[in-house]
Amino acid sequence: MKPQSCVNIKKEWDIVGARQLGREIAKKIGFGIVDQARIATAISELARNIYLYAEQGQICFDVIDTMEHKGICVTANDSGPGISDIGQVMQDGYTTSGGLGAGLPGVKRLMDEFDLKSVENKGTQIKTTKWVR
Repeated sequence: MKPQSCVNIKKEWDIVGARQLGREIAKKIGFGIVDQARIATAISELARNIYLYAEQGQICFDVIDTMEHKGICVTANDSGPGISDIGQVMQDGYTTSGGLGAGLPGVKRLMDEFDLKSVENKGTQIKTTKWVR
């Protein structure tokens, strides 16, 4: 397993590939089944957002293994339209795709750290981390 692996998101099937790779990495570094499912769900949400709103981008995985911490960092990057109102998309129940609206707030709850940067007409980067307990 490379320190960083990325999955390009261009078609719907790539969402599944990103989810599977993330779950496999999480298992290898010691996450239990419940946390593997949380991580895989967060990856699915991030990848689906890329597919639906930006059309293409990447989900990248970094393994963090230091004396103090062990975990996985998942970064979603795209060069799509960006998010015009971050506060609005971070509200529970907000949706533009007709989905459940659990998207980004759900990702934030599933993971331990969450950072979102977006510039209109330039793209979005979401970096999220889960630590092994």
